[in-house]
Amino acid sequence: MSLLEQSAVRNRLLKRLAPSDFALLQPHLRSLPTELRQGLIQPHQPIRDLFFPEAGYASITTSGNSKVEVGIIGPEGVVGAAPVLLGSDRTPYDHFVQNAGEMIAIGAAELTSATERSMTLRKLLLRFVQTLLVQTAQTAFANASYNIEVRLARWLLMCHDRVIGDELTVTHDFLSFMLGVQRTTVTLALQMLEGNRLIKARRGRIEVLDRAGLLAVAGDSYGVPEAEYIRLIDEA
Repeated sequence: MSLLEQSAVRNRLLKRLAPSDFALLQPHLRSLPTELRQGLIQPHQPIRDLFFPEAGYASITTSGNSKVEVGIIGPEGVVGAAPVLLGSDRTPYDHFVQNAGEMIAIGAAELTSATERSMTLRKLLLRFVQTLLVQTAQTAFANASYNIEVRLARWLLMCHDRVIGDELTVTHDFLSFMLGVQRTTVTLALQMLEGNRLIKARRGRIEVLDRAGLLAVAGDSYGVPEAEYIRLIDEA
């Protein structure tokens, strides 16, 4: 199998690596298509692989009977970085594909070995972990401080950031699961956004019509982790 070239990858973290750091990972990178709801990392199970999304994105959710999304990772990051880079081999959270596409996988042992050989590689990946921690904290703040319309607008913006185009594949049931509210509550919030011509909802799909309008609804619930990513990674 031919090696993946850095110039060909779409993942922003992999593109941001110094060529010497990418070379440490290159022999161990493998591309794989992903399917909706595909499991990536199971709660309380040893983490064998990490995943750099190329297209599509993954959700991090609580496990157990009450499941709520606590993180979302797309082509800007790597799935599984936080526990592995912080010295653990497992996590209590479920990681799965929320939007199908393609990811680049690497064994946890191989990535750990590479970060032990390169401080610059480890530093960049830990910077991404910092942005993910900020995202999780911002989600807790939004859930505690804002109504469902604001939270839904924020969630749609975060998904929109991670896809090509304006269409999101999602059902009302899945939205209620992600946001931790009743399906009827999600339906009413979608109707409000659609009534203001910010989105168009169809069966299993939502099209973003007015991103600026969604930003206005989301207010300061959205933007803090996004700005942190720019500061720590894009501008570093």
